[in-house]
Amino acid sequence: MKFGVITFPGSNCDQDMIYALKTIIGYDVVNLWHKDANLQEVDCVILPGGFSYGDYLRSGAIAKMSPIMGSVIDFANNGGYVLGVCNGFQILTESGLLPGALRHNNSHKFICKNVFIKPISNSAGLTAELDRNRGYKIPIAHGEGNYYCSHETLYELKANDQILFKYSNQFGVVTEAENPNGSIENIAGVCNKAKNVFGMMPHPERAADSELNNEDGLALFKSLINHMSIA
Repeated sequence: MKFGVITFPGSNCDQDMIYALKTIIGYDVVNLWHKDANLQEVDCVILPGGFSYGDYLRSGAIAKMSPIMGSVIDFANNGGYVLGVCNGFQILTESGLLPGALRHNNSHKFICKNVFIKPISNSAGLTAELDRNRGYKIPIAHGEGNYYCSHETLYELKANDQILFKYSNQFGVVTEAENPNGSIENIAGVCNKAKNVFGMMPHPERAADSELNNEDGLALFKSLINHMSIA
């Protein structure tokens, strides 16, 4: 299995993602450049966190026009697996690969801290093997993580089991008090209807190393990898 991690101007979590997938988990990883169009026959494309193109206009609004994104969109539309984390999630919504949008945090402040997220979807590969009776401790670091969508889109997300995670406490209890950014119904991540494109604001690659005293993020990667292996 081969992963491709894209570097955009302003990406700052690309090497963290490569380290988690290559050094910790042990998979083949290639670093893709935003000006390239060749995805090098990877099985999964990952759009990492950071501030692509300085987050000018809106987060992800310029990155969606990068040459590589045409290839990513074709790859996704043909069933290829794509994961966007933080800024990567923002790029996927701007590109139309995921529904909804990421707005400014309701506090209008940049938030960087550990949060807990509860797995919601039973059918998405990223969450299929996770325990739905607990919260996973995964850090966030964003200024525009407030997930928003229309009532019609929210209905479809629920009907199609597309909500990946909701902000919760460590026991998996979802309350407004655990919502760090004002996201509608505490949503921390969603997928597309086909369940091959995933987006989430928290950073699992920052919770994948025993030296950080947190390996909760490994469970997410392993769930996705196991799903891809049998798909």
